[in-house]
Amino acid sequence: MEAIQDQFQAVVDGFIDFQGQKLAEQITTYTLTVSAIVGFLAGFVSQNIVYTLYICLAGTVLTFLAVVPPWPFYNQAPVRFLSSGSGGRNSGSGGGAVVGTIVVDGQEVKVKT
Repeated sequence: MEAIQDQFQAVVDGFIDFQGQKLAEQITTYTLTVSAIVGFLAGFVSQNIVYTLYICLAGTVLTFLAVVPPWPFYNQAPVRFLSSGSGGRNSGSGGGAVVGTIVVDGQEVKVKT
């Protein structure tokens, strides 16, 4: 039973990057907006609120299936963190070794460990 739970956990746990979060938000907004408009128009034209409810429910389910699972296309640009180096902060290296530079507000900043 625990093996099944581990497999399920591996499928459910996923990583998305910041661009993936933005894409998921856009997909959610557009899909729900389009389904609401189409549902309203279909219900208005047919004078039947059931069509509106079914179309909006289908749009919600479609949005759920598109956004909630951690699909691989949501992790196209993963965040790369700088390595901490081999010495660490308290290694007694006297000021730390320069690992690299990063850009902060248009200025290059040297990163030390």
